Amino acid sequence: MAPRLPTAPLAAGGLIAGFAVAVASGSRPLGGIVLAGVGLVCVSIWRRRDGTRTAAVLAVVGLLAFALSHLLGLLIGSWPAVLTAAAIVAGASWHLSDARWAVDDRARAPEIRRS
Repeated sequence: MAPRLPTAPLAAGGLIAGFAVAVASGSRPLGGIVLAGVGLVCVSIWRRRDGTRTAAVLAVVGLLAFALSHLLGLLIGSWPAVLTAAAIVAGASWHLSDARWAVDDRARAPEIRRS
């Protein structure tokens, strides 16, 4: 199942959901728990399907995007900064992990239909 699960929307959604929970609840730690939980799920998927190196690279991209969102928030506002960070994470996730598996699944599609 992990090879077919696209992580780009999951990773981006984790950033957005984490921030939304923090804003709605007034609790930054609660938002952080949501963000960390989704992040750990993504790292687990990347590690199993793409290896430790890719998982580490994508985890660092996520952490840097999270940090960037705080700095960018001072310039463009909180929500636009979070959405920008989410787009960065989604793009990296797609490029380094999901796209490879999407291509593999399309290449195998005729085999799958015949069986």
